[in-house]
Amino acid sequence: MLRAVLAVASVALTVFALADCIQTDASRMRGIPKWAWIVLIVLIPWAGPLTWLVVGRDRSQGDGAARRPGSAPSRGPLAPDDDPDFLRKLDEDVRRRRREREQRTDGDEGSGPSA
Repeated sequence: MLRAVLAVASVALTVFALADCIQTDASRMRGIPKWAWIVLIVLIPWAGPLTWLVVGRDRSQGDGAARRPGSAPSRGPLAPDDDPDFLRKLDEDVRRRRREREQRTDGDEGSGPSA
């Protein structure tokens, strides 16, 4: 039974590390190229996946993981409604549409039939 649990754990760890490696941008990898990490993960059970998870990629840039208390705040807005550029553009779009609608209604009033 223990052998089965260890085999399943080994496969699960390998699949997880392999998926993480494949999805990671090559610029965030440490030491060796992506293809070499993939070979290491697949061919060396336990050591390959664990090495990838511990030292394989640069995790200092933040990858959506929860922040630790006391850590530096994340860079940039978290949602579109926190982004000042997005809000400014949204406001400009609303004003532009309102102006266009007012111009259309003003144009329709002036072009009516004259009696």
